[in-house]
Amino acid sequence: MKAPDDLRYTATHEWVRREQDGTLAVGITDHAQSALGDLVYLELPEVGRTLAASEAMGVVESVKAASDIYAPVAGEVVAVNADLAKTPEKVNEDAYASWLVRIRPDSAGAADALLDAAAYAATVGEE
Repeated sequence: MKAPDDLRYTATHEWVRREQDGTLAVGITDHAQSALGDLVYLELPEVGRTLAASEAMGVVESVKAASDIYAPVAGEVVAVNADLAKTPEKVNEDAYASWLVRIRPDSAGAADALLDAAAYAATVGEE
């Protein structure tokens, strides 16, 4: 399992990357895409949607199962990766290059409360 040290993580298998403009790019982890198998569909939120932390914001479907995608922090959706919605299999190819949404967080330090790579690895038993 890959879990880059420069990202933050949730116990529900989302990753978060701080962007230069203060937004947060959000995707699903390598562990999540591996457990789900071949992805066939992504349902992503609308730009402008306001999210509460831990709120279901979308769905990822694979040949095996469907799973909710949760907002890692409270904030506003400012961008959606529409290209990825058309080609969800790219998440299987490289989960960390495949951001799903960008969120402008309500609090600048919100991502600091998320798991670091070591803590995430421990939650999935990959210490």
